[in-house]
Amino acid sequence: MKQPNTQPTIKKAFVNATRNFISLSPIIIAVIGLVAIFQAYITPKMLSSFFGHGEMLDILNGTVIGAISSGNGAIAYVVAVGLKHQGVSTYALIAFILAWTTLSFTHLPAEASVFGVKFTAYRNLLTFFSTIVISYLSIITLGLLS
Repeated sequence: MKQPNTQPTIKKAFVNATRNFISLSPIIIAVIGLVAIFQAYITPKMLSSFFGHGEMLDILNGTVIGAISSGNGAIAYVVAVGLKHQGVSTYALIAFILAWTTLSFTHLPAEASVFGVKFTAYRNLLTFFSTIVISYLSIITLGLLS
């Protein structure tokens, strides 16, 4: 007796992927819109006013601001250079870049709909605290190397 072919075909995979993309497209468009709004209205000068209050507070502020104004890694470096020229500490810049690229409060709805609320909450909490720890350890490492 011949067994039926149960392996998914490329055509089935493409149809499923297309359906998933179409069902997620409103969320994706909303997230892109939120990120664009944040990037358009939050300037480096506005961001720099949150820093300069001590290394731990700068790390915390850099993490929160990076998570709120999330975006592309290449853009994060450009914004970080602008912040550095305005006197923002290296602590804050490392936290900002890490949070900008790994955290994203604006992407939470899309991430939760794809991966689930529990996973999204755990991932973002762990990433938030890891960003703070890594930022602090990076500065210690830079201090040892100089």
